[in-house]
Amino acid sequence: MFYVYQLPIPRLTEKDPQFKPIVERAAAVCCTTPEFDDLKTELQQNGYVVETRLIASLRAELDAIIAHLYGLTESEFAHILKTFPIVKEDIKAAAMAEFRKLN
Repeated sequence: MFYVYQLPIPRLTEKDPQFKPIVERAAAVCCTTPEFDDLKTELQQNGYVVETRLIASLRAELDAIIAHLYGLTESEFAHILKTFPIVKEDIKAAAMAEFRKLN
């Protein structure tokens, strides 16, 4: 367990400004089928906005937010995106565009 705590994983709380955007986007990505209706309702009752937009757009935003949480530079993020050969280039480009918006 000691090694897990040594990993450079961001540990966000509800007080962190990135917490709510991550929860909302992740919930919207997950809550697209009836199996997740209870989760969607619970999140909405707790003040989270779970809006259904294009899933690809939400994933790109999530990727960008998380890349910033890890303190990645643009070139580091680009390198990581290149290591996923089965991910389509337009998906990688969308993630990079969102990353640049956050700079």
